[in-house]
Amino acid sequence: MDRIIVLDFGGQYCHLISRRIRDIGVYSEVLPTSTPIDDIRKIGGLKGVILSGGAASVYDSSSPKYDKKILDLDIPILGICYGHQLIAYLDNGGVISGKHGEYGLTDLKTSRESRLLDGLGPIESVWMNHKDVVINLPEDYSTIASTTNSPIAVFENKEKKIYGVQFHPEVTHTVNGDRILKNFVFGICKAEKDWDMSCMVEKIREEIKKTIGNRKAIIGLSGGIDSATAALLVSRVIGKNLTAVYVDSGLMRYKDTEFVRRIFSKSDMNLKIIKARNRFFKVLKGIVEPEEKRKVIGKLFVDIFDEVAQRENAEILIQGTIYSDRIESGVTKHSSKIKSHHNVGGLPDDMKLEVYEPLRDLYKDEVKKLAKELDLSEEIIKRHVFPGPGLAVRIVGKVTPERVEIVRKASFIISEELKEASIYDKVWMAFAVLLPIKSVGIQGDSRSYRYPIVIRIVESRDAMTANFARIPYNILEKISTRITNEISEVNRVVYDISNKPPSTMEWE
Repeated sequence: MDRIIVLDFGGQYCHLISRRIRDIGVYSEVLPTSTPIDDIRKIGGLKGVILSGGAASVYDSSSPKYDKKILDLDIPILGICYGHQLIAYLDNGGVISGKHGEYGLTDLKTSRESRLLDGLGPIESVWMNHKDVVINLPEDYSTIASTTNSPIAVFENKEKKIYGVQFHPEVTHTVNGDRILKNFVFGICKAEKDWDMSCMVEKIREEIKKTIGNRKAIIGLSGGIDSATAALLVSRVIGKNLTAVYVDSGLMRYKDTEFVRRIFSKSDMNLKIIKARNRFFKVLKGIVEPEEKRKVIGKLFVDIFDEVAQRENAEILIQGTIYSDRIESGVTKHSSKIKSHHNVGGLPDDMKLEVYEPLRDLYKDEVKKLAKELDLSEEIIKRHVFPGPGLAVRIVGKVTPERVEIVRKASFIISEELKEASIYDKVWMAFAVLLPIKSVGIQGDSRSYRYPIVIRIVESRDAMTANFARIPYNILEKISTRITNEISEVNRVVYDISNKPPSTMEWE
């Protein structure tokens, strides 16, 4: 089938480019920058190459580069952000560190026509995340559009079909980003639409057969959509050779263990529920730093999985890790670490089990599509995203049973009120955060000195970018009133109006 290759220069949104292209019906995959140019030439059905963004500067000696021969492949090439700068750099153009960075939404002004921007207006809202800029173009290149801080925000070499954009068309904040990618994939690369989620299901099934074979495996089942989808996929391939392990860490959602038992006891899966509340609170005692929390939680999960694996004679640990977990943990060669997800960067180095992640290259909304393809329960599909380390990363500071209970109750109230208002299914996630401070209040005509709760409600498409949800004040007021009335340890409620970036969805 036709395919578009994305070369990974370490950008947070590298795989997002690939999945956007799969979204529009063309197969795409990400390759490392170490991939030899001759190997790229041999790829069957190759219609185009995209150079991703990245955190480095092209003029730094340690920054990721690529063979200049890529510009002579005689197939269309699109550079995005760092990739845009790299094309100019490789072909003897000029790139400098700008006087001002461009972060967030910016107006893009078109100065001449280009097939890449076909159908777009003279001024478009695009999303930027850079400081370096292209100031001089190589020979035979033309400037197509600019912004206030990027005089060459879009360029093209029409004859060679080489294009560069300084902004990120793959993020949802770029209003017509999908149109730009479609223009490149269909209008310029002439790729055919022959990819859908059923292709992905079959691809993963074949990989499961090849990876696991007749061996036994266990999977960490959290009750969320990622691990549930991975469990269903693997179970349908290896059957009774899979044991699903749900660990009751004491850090889970309200009545989560009962939910998991009810949902998965109906399936043919060999389900084991491990009570480990005391073990988790013991290893977390006194720990404040978020990265350390994630690592000790990850290690204890693995210790428990090792114990179950020995009893079940299993060799493989399957995880529902998705791509946003991996990229934020800094797993690719040139990517920056934002935070260690407990099932990625939080894993110990001396793992006894072989780890297999069938969903590792998918984003959350792709997993939801996959889950629907597999007829997974709607109760799982519609559940909000929940962090692997649980409520431990929704408590800033020390984790204690008392503090966990405060956050659990507050989060349950938030969910209940959003469901009552028919908003729950329209937002990505909604939860409470407990701060390690206290503030003065008045309750029962007396002075109180108690905790504040932060409400965090966000909208997102893929977890890579997000906006705070503009919840009506009357609903926020009802949530606040319930929290301060029903949770005696709280006397103040605030609402987080930060987007991602610059913030992350979780506080830790």
